[in-house]
Amino acid sequence: MSDQKKRVTRKVGSFETDRRKFLQAAAVGGAGVWIAGSVRPLRAESANEEIRFACIGVGGKGSSDSADAGKNGKVVAICDIDDERVAKAAERFPDAKQYNDYRKMLDEMEDSIDAVTVSTPDHSHAPAAVMAMRKGKHCFCQKPMTHSLYETRLMGQIAKEKGLTTQMGNQGTSTSGLRRGAATVKAGAIGDVHEVHIWTNRPIWPQGIAAPEPSPKPDNVHWDLWIGPAKYRPYAKGYHPFAWRGWWDFGTGALGDMACHTMNLPFAALDMRSPLSVQAVTSGHDHVSYPKNSTITYEFGPRGDLPPMTMTWYDGGNVPATELFEGEEISESGSLMIGTKGKLYSAGDYGEHWKLLGADEIDVDYVESPGHFTEFAEAIKSGGQSMSNFPNYATPLTETVLLGNLAVWADGEKVEWDAENLEAKGRPDLAPIIQHEYREGWTL
Repeated sequence: MSDQKKRVTRKVGSFETDRRKFLQAAAVGGAGVWIAGSVRPLRAESANEEIRFACIGVGGKGSSDSADAGKNGKVVAICDIDDERVAKAAERFPDAKQYNDYRKMLDEMEDSIDAVTVSTPDHSHAPAAVMAMRKGKHCFCQKPMTHSLYETRLMGQIAKEKGLTTQMGNQGTSTSGLRRGAATVKAGAIGDVHEVHIWTNRPIWPQGIAAPEPSPKPDNVHWDLWIGPAKYRPYAKGYHPFAWRGWWDFGTGALGDMACHTMNLPFAALDMRSPLSVQAVTSGHDHVSYPKNSTITYEFGPRGDLPPMTMTWYDGGNVPATELFEGEEISESGSLMIGTKGKLYSAGDYGEHWKLLGADEIDVDYVESPGHFTEFAEAIKSGGQSMSNFPNYATPLTETVLLGNLAVWADGEKVEWDAENLEAKGRPDLAPIIQHEYREGWTL
């Protein structure tokens, strides 16, 4: 057996973290975060017990999330508003109890669950996750972590107060390529970074369109449960099961869908939290459906030793200027960090593949991950934390992402952001976008 297979070791600060201890140490500044003693281990009597998972949403991404839960523990309950999806998941987890309403599941199964996965449309992430965490359940939640900025901040606070292990489903965080890239920028390989560009090939669903006409609801869909906390509207083709991403009441558009991935490497490298302002230029929209395309500019002040910088997001076919890429072909999605000594260009969504432009690679230290969901499961057992935990990483990342949509709503007007008070300065009209009102029966 090779040394690499025997032991994965990277120096972090003044100590070493090996594979057996990586969940019990702290890596510097976002290239890997492991916090000792801050989280209660799985059922104090034995950290070796099997983790009992309840899976909320088992179709689409929920299919792979529940499969990961089954590989790292025992799935004891499954929940989906679609009877066909529940039946299909039951073939994989025949011993799991079946539900359509996660509220009923969490009430009835409270004493039989250790952790939940939340893989629903964006508008239901926080209501499901908050209910589970308030019952003391560890939580894996798909990206973006929430639908609103208030929900994001609240989920981080609850996870911290309850001492829970948490993780957002931005799996690039656990790739060695992203961690090495973040560490490379932190080590100064491209100098001081004042400018970042991030772009995506989304949306790949209809946006900037009128709401569809009501149509007959499929018998297998529990529509009232799908609507959940959002304002009620009749069923229509074009909402469920995929195109919900393009509607303000349910999704977070191209930015919310992909920025927790594509923004992930620059965020880990440059601590891009609490921007001072954000401004969007869009193709126009009616506050019902997201625009067909947008370009969003964020302004950041100094962050510790990091200088002020701008970050620009592009979607719907918009891309950065060709001359920024030093002759490199522009990928369909990716990120470009521009420093005083060179540039780091990452092609693709997840940040694991990148190259330096005009700069030389340097040796850096970072913490290897055993895999995204495995990292979460092992953290539950050890009482540690994953890198993309809610309080320290996923909350500030999601806040930065969703601030872009606040600017999209404002449609061309610069939004000055008060991060401490979670307010848009001088814009009380934006308060309902920052913190939603929920339909009766659905609450945080």
